[in-house]
Amino acid sequence: MNKVRTAKFQLGQVVRHRVFSFRGVIFDVDPTFSNTEEWWEAIPEDIRPRRDQPFYHLFAENDETEYIAYVSEQNLLPDDTGEPVRHPQVSDMFERRDGNYCARLDQFH
Repeated sequence: MNKVRTAKFQLGQVVRHRVFSFRGVIFDVDPTFSNTEEWWEAIPEDIRPRRDQPFYHLFAENDETEYIAYVSEQNLLPDDTGEPVRHPQVSDMFERRDGNYCARLDQFH
């Protein structure tokens, strides 16, 4: 029987990668790994995360660019800088209120 895990992070939360220099806003969560085998195999084996944990879709950014990232829970930490995320798609799904990102209500109409 598989152990059910609760995601540690939530939609709209700003997080940063534990190892690599990027951060982003969570816009979706998979309860376990749900990407391609090619993606999985591209990760060096010595740093490859476990599959049996939540994986997060992020509107991500680093110093050079913005992109979509797919990251395991074990590799994320909360980002407490309070700085906004500049990814252009953030405003499509979220509003920024009091330093936090909340789902835009108009996206559900």
